[in-house]
Amino acid sequence: MIEVRDVIKKFDGFAALDTATLTVPKGSVYGLVGPNGAGKSTLIRHLTGIYRQDAGSLEIDGQSVWENAELKARIAAIPDDWYFFLQATIRDMMRFYKGFYPNFSTERYEKLKEVFAIDEKRQIRRLSKGMQKQVAFWLALSAMPDYLILDEPVDGLDPVMRRQVWSLMMGDVSERGTTVLVSSHNLRELEDVCDHVGIMDHGKVLLERSLVQLQDNMVKLQVVFKDGMNEVPADLPVLHASKLGRIHTLIMRMNAEEATARVAAYDPMLIDAVPLTLEEIFIYELGGADYAVKDIVL
Repeated sequence: MIEVRDVIKKFDGFAALDTATLTVPKGSVYGLVGPNGAGKSTLIRHLTGIYRQDAGSLEIDGQSVWENAELKARIAAIPDDWYFFLQATIRDMMRFYKGFYPNFSTERYEKLKEVFAIDEKRQIRRLSKGMQKQVAFWLALSAMPDYLILDEPVDGLDPVMRRQVWSLMMGDVSERGTTVLVSSHNLRELEDVCDHVGIMDHGKVLLERSLVQLQDNMVKLQVVFKDGMNEVPADLPVLHASKLGRIHTLIMRMNAEEATARVAAYDPMLIDAVPLTLEEIFIYELGGADYAVKDIVL
């Protein structure tokens, strides 16, 4: 389990993390989402031992991460700017990983060679960005980590390889109980793989819930009121409302049954509850219409 409690980190007086708190259950796939500058990458650098917090605590399985080599040997990380030695070939980096990770599996490395199909004698710096990311996954998965921490992990991969990589990771979660923390802007993709989600903004974790709870606590209704009723009743607790023709689309922070019952009191001609996507939940949790895309007239 990953536990972050009231972590503060400041750079030149700016609070990149401001009492950030989150819990990642063991064996889960946790999606960390938020706008640019929310503090996601800074938090990940703390969890991988690159930064030390100014205040608060970060623990994995009850142990502090900072300067804990034994714990770090159980964590594999793939940052957005994955590091490798300048002149290193893939096999050179394999030897480096093997020396650092005690559970590194040469057998798995050889099997994954068939999946990624890249000549291991090639220098990594001469590979494309997408191929470099494939190498990062090849080595990280061969390390057999208990914790996999990812920052924009599949950026640069083609759709087929994205699916392949997620399949490999989900296999580790299912078979080995690997815990995955992933930060990404691709909310559609996270929706398919995550069972827990945390939303960050301005250095804080605004909320964290299982994806099921998150989707149960907010609903989108499409409603057609009777003739003569063109406006949404003022006493309905609506986060955001829009209208196209006669169809009103209402975003409400409650479950579908409760929202439908509240709107049914006005005897509409049509009520249809539609599940929100993770992207829609993200937008409305971060401020509703004020955070949505704005039209600019030139």
